[in-house]
Amino acid sequence: METKNYSSDSGFILLGLSSNPRLQKPLFAIFLIMYLVTVLGNVLIILAIHSDPRLHNPMYFFLSNLSFMDICFTTVTVPKMLVNLLSETKAISFLGCLVQMYFFIAFANTDSYLLASMAIDRLVAICHPFHYNRVMNPRRCLLMLLGSCTISHLHSLLRVLLMSRLSFCASHVIKHFFCDTQPVLKLSCSDTSSSQIVVMTETLAVIATPFLCILFSYLRIIVTVLRIPSAAGKWKAFSTCSSHLTVVALFYGSVIYVYFRPLSMYSVVKDRVATVMYTVVTPMLNPFIYSLRNKDMKRGLRKLRDRIHS
Repeated sequence: METKNYSSDSGFILLGLSSNPRLQKPLFAIFLIMYLVTVLGNVLIILAIHSDPRLHNPMYFFLSNLSFMDICFTTVTVPKMLVNLLSETKAISFLGCLVQMYFFIAFANTDSYLLASMAIDRLVAICHPFHYNRVMNPRRCLLMLLGSCTISHLHSLLRVLLMSRLSFCASHVIKHFFCDTQPVLKLSCSDTSSSQIVVMTETLAVIATPFLCILFSYLRIIVTVLRIPSAAGKWKAFSTCSSHLTVVALFYGSVIYVYFRPLSMYSVVKDRVATVMYTVVTPMLNPFIYSLRNKDMKRGLRKLRDRIHS
């Protein structure tokens, strides 16, 4: 008997964060506010950096691109989630699901590589300050950005091509608020063992590479900072990394929890919470983390405010 690919014809239903009707409007209000704060905060970071010539250096070049990616990252999932919170159907087509998955993975991985690029920037600034301008020149920074985007989109394309070959012939209800890999794999009636192996191996390589790069960079930074004789000098060096380390911990902590486990250990409720952390909360907090403890960013934001008011 021929197996019909049910979801290719009729699409999926995104269950969302909660199926309780009483929670739909409160959740809509909460996530709408969080989305608007995310977009506004990251746009202000981008405008402040581009309007202040003193912020035209590699660290803020990567930060402005990280802010742009965060806007794209949240826009892939949150607007659709907001529409579904006020809709009774909560449907998404099979093609729409694959497109959402593609851009979600691409932007998430680009975020990861940009965080690694920022760690390399801090490594060169602290460990090799006299060679900083030569090593972190504009051409090299642009190549790092283009490399981050290229690797991320190729990884995303491979993942989506694997998913497009699966058959979905039973339930078409995704127990999530967007088309993520694990909940979609759970619905497949195909043999997903080979897909899981490829996904886990390839994801490990793509995500572990920037993570190991960040780890190596900070080990080198710690060794260098510990050699600084004065406590004030050590604190000054570490303070330039504190914002970046906070964002790395938030992003990678939730990503590792969600993706680096077998499909059999997948938990709907726990994974929803962890996914909200890195898809909504972290992009919303990034502008605050990078501006509240950064004198240069505070000055840039004040300059932007004065320019708007003048």
